[in-house]
Amino acid sequence: MTVLKVCEYPHPVLKKKAARVEKVDDELRAFLDDMLETMYASDGVGLAAPQVGVSRRIVVIDIEQEEKGKRGNPLFFINPEIIWNSPEKEICDEGCLSIPGQRAEVERFAAVKVRYWDYDGKEHIILGEDFLSVALQHEIDHLDGILYIDRISRIKRNMLVKKLEKMRKEEAEEEI
Repeated sequence: MTVLKVCEYPHPVLKKKAARVEKVDDELRAFLDDMLETMYASDGVGLAAPQVGVSRRIVVIDIEQEEKGKRGNPLFFINPEIIWNSPEKEICDEGCLSIPGQRAEVERFAAVKVRYWDYDGKEHIILGEDFLSVALQHEIDHLDGILYIDRISRIKRNMLVKKLEKMRKEEAEEEI
């Protein structure tokens, strides 16, 4: 397995709507394995294909890691689509591998049902509640070119982007 490079904000692939996957084959499964390896290596709980520069509707999630970066119960979502959401919403503190070192509170549906294909190309429907609901919505947003910072106020987004730029500048200065 290969650890892939994670694209960071404001990379253009992150704002693009991802293409539907037409078939599940060994090449796609190898890519899913690489995505999972990348997610664990980056201490993430979810990763969408656009985050590694591939504009296809593919997501991996593992919210059951007992220790960050260690395999828990990985889930593979190909062509995921939200087919139902609860009327209730909740606020969750979110971060993103493509926006490192930053977090913000985002309002999401408390529960969602998602139709998707699994690792073997079989269709399923899953009910996501609590943190799985948040992770599913966050990653499916990536497939539609939406980042969590697009779901917060302009003032908060501008502050977060400025903090990210400052962090990058400080890291660049440390490398010199």
